[in-house]
Amino acid sequence: MGSNFLAAANDLGLGFLGYLIPFLFVLTIVVFFHELGHYLIAKLNGIKVVAFSIGFGPEIVGFNDRSGTRWKLAAIPLGGYVKFYGDENEASVPSQESLSRMPEAERKLTFPGQSVAARAAVVVAGPLANFVLAIVIFSAIFMFHGKQITTPRVDGVMPGSAAQAAGLQPGDLVLSIDGTPIDSFADMQRIVGTSAGETLRLEIERKGQVVTTDIVPALKEIKDAFGNVHRAGVVGITRSVTPEDTRVEPVAPLAAVRMGAEQTWFIIEQTLGYIGKIVVGRESADQLGGPIRIAQVSGQVATAGMVALLHLAAVLSVSIGLLNLFPVPLLDGGHLMFYAIEAVRGRPLSERAQEVGFRIGFALVVMLMIFATFNDILHLATS
Repeated sequence: MGSNFLAAANDLGLGFLGYLIPFLFVLTIVVFFHELGHYLIAKLNGIKVVAFSIGFGPEIVGFNDRSGTRWKLAAIPLGGYVKFYGDENEASVPSQESLSRMPEAERKLTFPGQSVAARAAVVVAGPLANFVLAIVIFSAIFMFHGKQITTPRVDGVMPGSAAQAAGLQPGDLVLSIDGTPIDSFADMQRIVGTSAGETLRLEIERKGQVVTTDIVPALKEIKDAFGNVHRAGVVGITRSVTPEDTRVEPVAPLAAVRMGAEQTWFIIEQTLGYIGKIVVGRESADQLGGPIRIAQVSGQVATAGMVALLHLAAVLSVSIGLLNLFPVPLLDGGHLMFYAIEAVRGRPLSERAQEVGFRIGFALVVMLMIFATFNDILHLATS
């Protein structure tokens, strides 16, 4: 039904809706669960929550719950926030003047009035909620749609490829890579795709015999089903698509949760690995994308159906959760860094030091957003 709506919108000349609606759907899910994590742990610690907002700016619609929290949807849907009692603004900056005049019983309802451990728990709950959301989505997909398996059998070897140099032959069955068991062609792709330029030890079965060989994936530009260009490691083989080598396996609930957690961890590893390669100069930062790229991919994925869009939401949820844990002031990780310093020193950093830190963090976040948006524009111009 969603795909039909998007197609109808395009027919009416409203093609931008094909990007906007899926983008807002994905972003709202991810932001809601991130802020819900903060909210739930805050309530558990007795902190009074004034507002729970999806988006910034003027309120579009909202309501007050029995505890007095204002739940609302705001006009600028690029994020969200939870505002605590005693906060001066939506960035959870406390009003020191108001706090100094509060009686002790009232101060205990504020965020700054909590212990370091309680404040850290509230902050870390947002990113953790993102990881939990991803695990739930991946688990549900595995549980209700099973795991599609393509046997990691070599069907063809491209001339001049890394596979030919390694001596791979049609009919070879890949058993493991660097000691990691390989159950499907997708397992092999995930490892190879993130290992360009690295030597991998393959264990293969060939005509009933187990042999080993080393292979070095080459970094290539590849196009996905929507025409987007990505760089990844490839070895130059094609998969077998015979009926005996393709199947869909049902997945039990507990196994689905395990696989969902493994998929979430894989994305974390892949993201950190990519960032590490950027730092050491082995990878370009031009693959970093911002809101424009997310909107474009959301629109493209929406045409493949709701399951694909939920899968994208899970991937984005992991990415946002991980990004927020980076020790940059203004992000959740920056707050955790300040709390760690406070725990060691026995007292918080001065207001001046924290203010300088937040200004630096704000500048870094803005620069990252500008850089990512610049990448998005270049990507659109060349696609």
